[in-house]
Amino acid sequence: MQNIILASSSPRRKELMDMLGLPYVVESSSAEETLPEGIVPAEAVEMLALRKAADVSEMNGEALVIGADTIVAVDNMILGKPVDEKDALRMLLLLQGRRHQVYTGVALIDGSTGRRHVSHEITEVEFRTVSKEEALGYVGTGESEGKAGAYAIQGLASVFIRRIEGDFFNVVGLPVYRLCRMLEEYGIRVF
Repeated sequence: MQNIILASSSPRRKELMDMLGLPYVVESSSAEETLPEGIVPAEAVEMLALRKAADVSEMNGEALVIGADTIVAVDNMILGKPVDEKDALRMLLLLQGRRHQVYTGVALIDGSTGRRHVSHEITEVEFRTVSKEEALGYVGTGESEGKAGAYAIQGLASVFIRRIEGDFFNVVGLPVYRLCRMLEEYGIRVF
């Protein structure tokens, strides 16, 4: 089997890759994460996932590199990772009582052939009404740090989630179903 590299330092993505049972190694990307003005969420996550995969692929010969990036969008406005607690509170209060979309871009680069495949997944998430005190309490746990949209669905923020439509794992940070379908195109199967 071809060497697989996950171009991400995200512990959540690592946990999801571990769940699949495929042999892989982690190598963090140092790719630039700025986005052009006015870019739509789907294009943004695909662009960032491809940048990350390309950055790691350049240094790893014939490996198959997986890049991924997740953002939250509400009314087509992109919410990345909060810069501080005040920003995290702003994001949570913006999301409360509303539906929003979680986008994850996935890129695969086969270093042996140069072949690239980029796609994305969208999951709809609905927050219940959240009071400022609840949001402050959540931010105080530190769980919102480094999370797109300032929350982790698999953690304490689960108490804010009224419903989701789509791939749960996409919200965690890696759309497992889509990734497995993409890997099959490279002859890699979980079972």
